[in-house]
Amino acid sequence: MKTNPLSSFRRSGAALVLGLAALGMTACTTTMPNSQASAPEQRSQINEAADATLKRLYEAVPGSQEYVDRAHGVLIFPEAVSGGFIVGVEHGKGVLRTGGQHAGYYALSAGSVGFQAGAQSRAIVILFMTPEALNDFRNSSGWTAGVDATVAVANVGANGKLDTNTVKEPVVSFALTNAGLMAGVSLEGAKIERIDL
Repeated sequence: MKTNPLSSFRRSGAALVLGLAALGMTACTTTMPNSQASAPEQRSQINEAADATLKRLYEAVPGSQEYVDRAHGVLIFPEAVSGGFIVGVEHGKGVLRTGGQHAGYYALSAGSVGFQAGAQSRAIVILFMTPEALNDFRNSSGWTAGVDATVAVANVGANGKLDTNTVKEPVVSFALTNAGLMAGVSLEGAKIERIDL
């Protein structure tokens, strides 16, 4: 029996799209804080998720806790979710901590263009290693990575340890999935603004 090449192509294409969508959905590993919750409940959800994110970071990246402890400010987005098909939008809510204390809540937003299916989630941790970098961030009315400051992406070397050259920069970022540290994830163009919670 002769098969129709066009029909076969359509079936293969549909299977590929469905497979990518399913893969995208399985990559969504976390849930956003409930936006219907009261402000105190949202703060509590973000704070608990931020604690869990830092714990995962310390386990996934040997030596990272030392740099978090040395940072003048630590901005933690437990869930930055991106979704879309061709044009994606990433968003998330997080908390800034200075001296181990909560110092405000922030929203992250970024756009991207390219092939993507389903929703994906990652945690983002940004370290402000100098007081000047932290002050510039806190005094901005809307801070954009790559515009208001260069954000170095933390990398793990071949020895499994944190690349110390990266963390010498004033602002350093980590991106994590449940599988561990994501390599080469740039925050270029991401906008971060303070929110009232």
